[in-house]
Amino acid sequence: MTHNQIEHHRKHFTSHWPIDSVHIALQKGDVFKSMFRVNAHNRVEAYCKVDGLPVDVLIYGFQSQNRAVEGDIVAIQVDPVSSWPKMKGSVEPSRLPAIENNVNGSSRGENVGQELPESSSYIDGDNHPIAFSSGEKISPTKRPSGRVVAIVEMSPRRKTIVGFLRIKQWLFNKETYKKDNKKNKLLLLSPKRDYIHLEATDPKFPKMMVHVKTLPNAIMKRLEDSDITLEMELIAAEIIEWSEEYDSPLAHLLHIFGRGGEVEPQISAILFQNEINSSDFHPDAIACIPRIPWSIPEEEFLHRRDLRKLCMFTIDPATASDLDDALSVDRLPNGNYRVGVHIADVSYFVRPDTALDVEAKSRSTSVYLQHYKLPMLPPILSDYLGSLSPGVERLAFSIVWDINVEGEVIDRWIGRTIIQSCCKLSYEHTQDIIDGTINVDGLQLYGHFISSDVISSVQKLAEISKVIKEKRFKDGALSLESPKVVFSFDRNGIPNDIFLSGRKKSNFLVEEFMLLANTTVAEVITRAYPSSALLRRHPEPNLSKLRDLEAFCSKHGLEIDTSTSGLFHQSLESIRHQLKNDSVFFHILMNYATRPMQLATYFSSGDVVDEGDDWGHYALAVPLYTHFTSPLRRYPDIIVHRTLAATLEVEEMLSLKGNKLKRFFTGLSFNKEVEMFDAEKVLSDAARKYAVPCTEVLTDLAAHCNERKLACRHVKDAIDKLYMWLLLRNKEVFLSEARVLGLGPRFMSIYVNKLAIERRIYYDEVEGLTAEWLDVTSTLILSYIPNHRSHKKGNNSRLKAIEEVAMVKFPYNMASEPGLSKNSDIEPAVFPLVLNILSTIPVAVHPIGGDDGPIDIGARLYMSSYFC
Repeated sequence: MTHNQIEHHRKHFTSHWPIDSVHIALQKGDVFKSMFRVNAHNRVEAYCKVDGLPVDVLIYGFQSQNRAVEGDIVAIQVDPVSSWPKMKGSVEPSRLPAIENNVNGSSRGENVGQELPESSSYIDGDNHPIAFSSGEKISPTKRPSGRVVAIVEMSPRRKTIVGFLRIKQWLFNKETYKKDNKKNKLLLLSPKRDYIHLEATDPKFPKMMVHVKTLPNAIMKRLEDSDITLEMELIAAEIIEWSEEYDSPLAHLLHIFGRGGEVEPQISAILFQNEINSSDFHPDAIACIPRIPWSIPEEEFLHRRDLRKLCMFTIDPATASDLDDALSVDRLPNGNYRVGVHIADVSYFVRPDTALDVEAKSRSTSVYLQHYKLPMLPPILSDYLGSLSPGVERLAFSIVWDINVEGEVIDRWIGRTIIQSCCKLSYEHTQDIIDGTINVDGLQLYGHFISSDVISSVQKLAEISKVIKEKRFKDGALSLESPKVVFSFDRNGIPNDIFLSGRKKSNFLVEEFMLLANTTVAEVITRAYPSSALLRRHPEPNLSKLRDLEAFCSKHGLEIDTSTSGLFHQSLESIRHQLKNDSVFFHILMNYATRPMQLATYFSSGDVVDEGDDWGHYALAVPLYTHFTSPLRRYPDIIVHRTLAATLEVEEMLSLKGNKLKRFFTGLSFNKEVEMFDAEKVLSDAARKYAVPCTEVLTDLAAHCNERKLACRHVKDAIDKLYMWLLLRNKEVFLSEARVLGLGPRFMSIYVNKLAIERRIYYDEVEGLTAEWLDVTSTLILSYIPNHRSHKKGNNSRLKAIEEVAMVKFPYNMASEPGLSKNSDIEPAVFPLVLNILSTIPVAVHPIGGDDGPIDIGARLYMSSYFC
């Protein structure tokens, strides 16, 4: 139904509550505030998380959703317990936990099979009781449901809609057009339709309407010319209104990206959808950076420690140009190691409240695409003046630890320094050194150092990092490491292959010292500024999802203990050994193990009253953590650098007052002698000098940085999906084995081994295909008899063709099938196909959409049949 066909006196939705009424109801506990999340597989289902409830609240149906869209902050009213629906899932709760799709970012949003406590009330996050109707017994098999009564805060996603115009119905309305047979085209008469459909590429969003009168002239001209190719164009739009009288939101078209089947328009759409700034830096920001050539001012040598004589080097990807960190190491006479981490002093160049600072804050993070990056800072700074390139003097913050052979830190020093890297190592170079296969001719050295100096240093760092890592896991850390998808490209930058690759020892070497540096700085700045330190926390996992994981492991004879992060890690390592001959199953299990994990986020220390679990990092098992080591590509690190600079200055001033150098804040333990001095005023003065944000400002900054970091993650996922789609589009046939993750009478969920993605195959309502579901054993039997429809009910014209579900080949013709010879290791299955959870099946993976709709990746069964 279009807007002009709707009777304006008729309301499709109930009115939203006034905001004052919402606030009162929130205080009373009558309604709850939550983020609105839509099921990408079924948009009539949405979910809201309410503190105190062990499962998400279901908001079912468009009337109950009441015009809310993905990402809105809404006020919801929970229904009476008697109207709660039963839990549902494709399999029994004890057989399989809910799974999400890691590639396309979609999520069911529901936790299949989680039980509710047998009580009549819960406690929310503010310790308020969540009460339900008196006398109603809550069934553990029911899910809470509710409805949206108000939209408290509209989602930013409303302004970044990407989609396709659907104009055929509008164009081919007989009352609107007549055909010119001579020119073989349609001529526009007076249009009666005022609106055109806009279909979003994100299935979580509803269909929208665009008023024809608001279309840009260029688009209107193409519409008047009956240009059907307009439907192939990716469109940028924003939702401007959704009133009670309309069943669809009204959108305003902003611009066209280009053809949906082309790479650049797709990338532009991804960046727009996530509000990524891809424009050039403002001239005012560039003007804040010193001109090249630039050298370190003489006054910096007066108050920085000169470490240019140390053998230090960077270890980064081979193509990296923004080099944040360098490493150094010496073996002391007492057998201990003196390890240094040296981080580019970017805060020297990015001064507070300058145009450069404002733009860096806005961007918040560099965004890395497959072939290029969108830097947070202008390249003249990120790739040159601030980068720790070899052979040039650079400003840095340095942390130097004395570490014994057990991996314990015996002493440490922190300060501002002047350094000079002698070599730029890649991870591949470093791995070759660790493996003892390095070709020294490939090392380009600067200064008086020789290749043996670098090789010896890398070997020492590898040795001590291994000890530190082992100690870290003994202390309770958790790793969910699994191989990641990597693409190879041809000369034109088009993906031509895909493979799974895990990180190597060289990656872990660098990681250990960066983790140690971040933990050290978090401790130091929190001592000095306990209410205005920018920290990073990782909450404990979602308990109900952990129970799902435990149930899944128990079902398959695997023992797992998730009571602490340390025991969780030990259990996974034990399972890794147990499944050493089934790496695919272990990868699936690791995928499941990440589901309960919550996102790590930045926060202001002054925003959380009680230090402890609320401040800690679950996976790293440390009480305090921050980001310090990547200031060229993360804005939070610059804030942390400023806070550290203020701390170091205060420490030096207080030491001068006592006529003795003392490490009040940077020592291994907090020196309480600082209380003897008037430290508050000195700390306050230093905070103003270095622009250390107050609690309120820091809270807002942390929220902004969290939002930008999440957007960056979404971009990466979308770009990976795009290149996977391109790879499949250029393949005639792409075959892979898959494992069955979930089964039911309508569809199965599978894990495609070669692509490390999860997909669904729907087999209900398919011509000639019979699906027999044995609930007792969770077994599926698929049989195929062409033209057999007796097992179907309803209108047979609505049946899907077998080709939509399966790629069926006649046995004798398979050798001649195009593209199959390259995948000859994958043999087709045969009907009848009997499946259980974790069965291995062959699948054909294919691209969906492009010019004719949103891009996606589909999977079909790969079958052989004489009935073909």
